[in-house]
Amino acid sequence: MKVAVFQCDLAGRSTTARLQRLHEVAAGTDADLLLCPELFMSGYHIGDAALAMAEAVDGAFAGEVAKIARTTATAIIYGYPERASDTVYNAALCIGPDGHRLANHRKLVIPPGPEIGRFGPGDGLTLFDHAGMRCAILICYDAEFPETVRAAAQAGAQLILVPTALAAEWSVVAERVIPARAFENGVHIAYANHAGAENGLDYAGSSVILDPKGADQARAGAGEAVISGIVAAENVTGAQARLPYLRDLDRLRHKLT
Repeated sequence: MKVAVFQCDLAGRSTTARLQRLHEVAAGTDADLLLCPELFMSGYHIGDAALAMAEAVDGAFAGEVAKIARTTATAIIYGYPERASDTVYNAALCIGPDGHRLANHRKLVIPPGPEIGRFGPGDGLTLFDHAGMRCAILICYDAEFPETVRAAAQAGAQLILVPTALAAEWSVVAERVIPARAFENGVHIAYANHAGAENGLDYAGSSVILDPKGADQARAGAGEAVISGIVAAENVTGAQARLPYLRDLDRLRHKLT
């Protein structure tokens, strides 16, 4: 499967402008799946404006993304503020190339900072199948915990898709932490960040597609970019057989309790 990551620089842009740019990017790549950053629909560092823009999982923005997915024959994952009853979630929606929903993930843990008091936490892993791969979605802080990526891998995920809004001061996450997650679980990871700055928040950029050995297949710099790479189930099988961390974990647990 060919995966593309859109590291966008769209601070202050309208939803219409974001959709137009998304269509340009999706039309310009022959990827099977295109991954966009956290809260791509609204912007991340915009305060309560994100709550005002929140929409249901089948809202107007989702409908427009579905049209783009169908037109370009590309599955698209993007972050958005999801309103469900009285709660707003920091969510990521995956729409398949036929325009139908494949998955919707709600961020599991709300980190310290501007999300506190605005978003409610999700309550579980999100897995789906696409183009012969078992996929999982984790949002930003979710993937910084060894336990979440490991749980996804143990549930059969071969590709972990991570929309993020990583600030420049935390660049170590993109450069070291996320590659370690790929290596220690023997999985592919695609990690999509914003570029530029937004209301005083400088983004790290450094979006990356990692192989199951934790090595970069493609990595963006600081500016807007589209990167791509090939992910394959056999790469995961080979990496997990060579370094059987998942198999040996239960044996190790008995020695530690």
